[in-house]
Amino acid sequence: MGTSLGTRLVCLLMLVGAVLQTGDGPVFGGDSASRDPFAELKINRTTADRILEPFDLKGLDGASVRSGDLNGKVVLLNFWATWCGPCKEEMPSLARLQRGFDPQRFAVVTITTDVQPQGIKQFLNHLGITLPVLFDEDQEVSRGLMVRGLPTTVLVASDGRVVGRAVGPRAWDSPESLNLVRHVLDDQK
Repeated sequence: MGTSLGTRLVCLLMLVGAVLQTGDGPVFGGDSASRDPFAELKINRTTADRILEPFDLKGLDGASVRSGDLNGKVVLLNFWATWCGPCKEEMPSLARLQRGFDPQRFAVVTITTDVQPQGIKQFLNHLGITLPVLFDEDQEVSRGLMVRGLPTTVLVASDGRVVGRAVGPRAWDSPESLNLVRHVLDDQK
């Protein structure tokens, strides 16, 4: 049991060196720009070269919206429903995120599993939210993107690659979220 003081000191110095070597965080001079923006938000990176499947969905206004209409933009697809409490809580932050970026380069598009437009209109009007809402009535898009729970958010690069997904609510207007969108936009240059 008699570990020498020298052995303990060497172990302690190795531990301190390992911590300093990571250099992560403001204590060690790191900043959020040097950290992985996906990890900061607990968003799973999509490693396979998965391309967003083409879709044609009806919008809240009755107009048809095709996935091709979004080509050239980074898109945040948010799957939600009015009966989902966490979905409703994160909706205002999604609207604020959209307002923070050029709509020609970035779009937040919400896709609902609800089938009653009136309830959705009331909810959005009450909060003053003008994000596009698409109906995935047959769940084809949800199944194609393996949406298993709500809210689920899928991040799509401007070339159509699915680059990340988050299950559960996020503060989409946080500095970390803004950093993530900037990161994906910068990767598209």
